[in-house]
Amino acid sequence: NVTGGGFQCFPKLDGQMLSLAFRFLRARTPEERALVDLETHYTKEYLDEKVGSCTRRTILYQEYVKGISSTGMQSNCGFEGQVNACWTHNMTTKELDTIRSAGFLVSVIHGRSDIIAQLCHARRLAERLIPVARMVELHGAHLVSHERPEEVNNALMELIKATKSMMKPEEWSSQPENSSETGALISARPVSVTIRTDDGGNAAIAVYNLLAKLQLSFLYVIGVILMGFEHMRNIVKVMKPVRVAAIES
Repeated sequence: NVTGGGFQCFPKLDGQMLSLAFRFLRARTPEERALVDLETHYTKEYLDEKVGSCTRRTILYQEYVKGISSTGMQSNCGFEGQVNACWTHNMTTKELDTIRSAGFLVSVIHGRSDIIAQLCHARRLAERLIPVARMVELHGAHLVSHERPEEVNNALMELIKATKSMMKPEEWSSQPENSSETGALISARPVSVTIRTDDGGNAAIAVYNLLAKLQLSFLYVIGVILMGFEHMRNIVKVMKPVRVAAIES
């Protein structure tokens, strides 16, 4: 799953995401962190599937707790570095032009239920890489390659076969939707919605764009507040005097 840096790193703002963000910031044990990670990495349907006598959620929870316990919880420096990397990474127009002119085909594979990297950003990337790119949407969340390994592998095999057969980029990106052998939704262009061009339609578009900008601004402010709170807490910890037991003579 793909997304750009900056504001594209912000997930869709809803009740579920606010709850996950709150629980993520309060997680202090591997068990608490594992519960949050599972809900952000996979769909509920995938986690609730039966695997033998228990659900996949139970199996993955045990694996996540074991993995986090062996490496330790993420440090504050590690979290700040991750936030910085997500915020600053970017694909410039020159880099996109280089990919388009490099002579190879591209598949942009993304899970429709990803609540971390939004699907609209992947669609926009595929559109900017036309004609060499194809958009492949699968039913899955952030770790769609784990959730739908067969479909992902089939999509990659189609890419390899098309490359070996020297398929022209125009043929690769112009394949009709739902024509893939994998059963995935394939489209060369993001799905567009026809909107009325009368005054009512224009007003609705303006309101929608305004709300989208307000949402991004709100998310940015919340992010700054949370990072500031974390820095203040670290400063308090450093400045807090340490009690030293008296040495008996």
